[in-house]
Amino acid sequence: MKINGFGQAEILKPEEISLLFREGFVKERDRALFGICLYTGARIYETCTLLKGDVISPRGVRPKLIIRHYNTKGGRDTREIQIHPILREYLEAYAPTITARGKNPHLFPGRHGLNHIHEASADRILREALQRVGLEEGGYSTHSFRRTCLTAMSDAGIPLRHIQSISGHRTLAALERYLGVTDQHKENAIAALDFETALPPF
Repeated sequence: MKINGFGQAEILKPEEISLLFREGFVKERDRALFGICLYTGARIYETCTLLKGDVISPRGVRPKLIIRHYNTKGGRDTREIQIHPILREYLEAYAPTITARGKNPHLFPGRHGLNHIHEASADRILREALQRVGLEEGGYSTHSFRRTCLTAMSDAGIPLRHIQSISGHRTLAALERYLGVTDQHKENAIAALDFETALPPF
């Protein structure tokens, strides 16, 4: 658990995700912002610095989201990530509010419509949403959405190299260290032990 900036961000449970997006986030912007983190595994800085054109074209929401190399950790490779149908809904609901605003090229404008939203502002939005639904003591952070996304892919049996192409981790070893192990994972592992059926009868 992440406490006071130390440790790993907690992984969100499905019911907590539903609660946050249904009742915690009260603006279309906030659902779109954290929806991107949850459904693409993007880091919060990568999400905050997205340009409108990386996500929305004149025809509407793009089929793939672009995370440009200069906004990634270490400035490595540009990534293209398919947009999940639920994320598409969040983005389509948000798009009319953003396309109507001035010349700021960012998908999530900062205060007074200048530059892009700051990570600290995104953190504040999340803290308020967590408090709104009674989850503020859970050890969650903006990074929880990324960890939840990538861990869910791993649990679904997606090959690590495929997950790595989405997450942007430099090595598979770094990705493996990042993936979460929950109490449910450990419970399932223990429940899988079945020694006695293999033992000969007395």
